[in-house]
Amino acid sequence: MASKQSTVDLILEQLKAVGEIRAKKMFGEYGIFCSGKMVALVCDDQLFVKPTIAGAKFIGNCVERSPYPGSKPCFLISRDKWEDGAWLATLIQISARELPLPKKKSSSRKKID
Repeated sequence: MASKQSTVDLILEQLKAVGEIRAKKMFGEYGIFCSGKMVALVCDDQLFVKPTIAGAKFIGNCVERSPYPGSKPCFLISRDKWEDGAWLATLIQISARELPLPKKKSSSRKKID
């Protein structure tokens, strides 16, 4: 089941204090990016934040689930936590600081002389 745009819009609205935040549609679901780093996924209208040590400490008792079959577990953030924009923004900022920048894609095109 694909996530609704309204769910993603609500999450983005709660994260507007973070600064550079955007969502990208990916295979019917969404990736949430902060300063160019994928920090979370919205799958089946649920929010999954990529796991980090600092994020786990901030959340406290975190629940981990896989956003889709075969994926690595992420922190499942309950809908009631989304309503606290300051809390959610802090979690995303903490997680973004610890996550690496994406690797540059190498050009697969061959030069023709």
